[in-house]
Amino acid sequence: MQPEQPPPAGRLQRIRERLPLWSVQALLFLDMKNIRYLTGFTGSDGALYIGPDCRVLLVDGRYITQARAEAGGFEVHQYQSKMDGLVDVISRHGRGVIGFEAETMTVATWTALKERLPGLAFLPLRQELEALRAVKDEEEIARIREAAAIAAQAFSAVLERLRPGMTEREIAADLDYAIRRGGAQEVSFPTIVASGANSALPHAWPQDRTVRPGDMLTIDFGAVFEGYHSDETCTFVLGRADAKQERVYQVVKEAHDRAIEAIRAGVACRAIDSAARSWIEGQGFGESFTHGTGHGVGLDVHEYPRLAAQSEAVLEAGMVVTVEPGVYLPGLWGVRIEDLVVVQKDGCAVLSKIPKEFRIIEI
Repeated sequence: MQPEQPPPAGRLQRIRERLPLWSVQALLFLDMKNIRYLTGFTGSDGALYIGPDCRVLLVDGRYITQARAEAGGFEVHQYQSKMDGLVDVISRHGRGVIGFEAETMTVATWTALKERLPGLAFLPLRQELEALRAVKDEEEIARIREAAAIAAQAFSAVLERLRPGMTEREIAADLDYAIRRGGAQEVSFPTIVASGANSALPHAWPQDRTVRPGDMLTIDFGAVFEGYHSDETCTFVLGRADAKQERVYQVVKEAHDRAIEAIRAGVACRAIDSAARSWIEGQGFGESFTHGTGHGVGLDVHEYPRLAAQSEAVLEAGMVVTVEPGVYLPGLWGVRIEDLVVVQKDGCAVLSKIPKEFRIIEI
């Protein structure tokens, strides 16, 4: 496999410029997605140490050749013991306060570093780092767009093969295979296929339940292309629909559309959530919308920012977020409609591909 193009140098420069703002002299990264974002290294284990005058990628012997090929411009340090490697590099370059990702480092690692490097202080950073990857460049957006296209093509093919008597597990397995066959590295997350009463569970797992006429069928799926994820949810009715199913679908679709219409740079994320939630509440289904309206997507399928009532984030051009309102009626069925959009100065562009109009699938 050919190594990817190295990340833009501006990513590292932005990090270094923020060191004094965060009151740290260096940063230690253990999150492999952040390491990939900053270095281009795509391995599954390692660490990254960034100071004002050093940038060291730490890997074990399995990855030494790969790291040297992918992380051009970085010093590559090989270790046998990861902790010994961290101590070696930090003791050589470190001084003062070392910042680290609060949500990635374990208590065991933090305790060991403090014991073995008593002359240094270690400062957990959370809000400072969570927005590191939030604004995507054109290359990142292109990869997400391709991931969405692969997923949509696979989904359309699977939908044509849908037959009565198929189980949720069979449909999910077929979709997973089609996504990989279509050019994805992997699926973005365990594919959700939920029919009938199972669709009233926002994060249902595929079961051995067979799909049948009259079912609501919710499928939440995505692909990974060159490290970047897509995320999309479609809900259909199989064979025949009743008036309540169509009404609830249209309520959710209107909430989805209102949220998308509100998206533009400078708008608070909680305002997008409110645009969807206030409509659903006004239609009498407020208690049945039990999650946030969306989240960021990139190297992880769930990233900063969150489109939720509690969010303090503000949308910026280049952010890629989901819009996914839902209504869930326990014991009956549920409806979720999800698209993936990129925020622009004066609006947004939809990256996902499947039309979201109310649809009855003949089986």
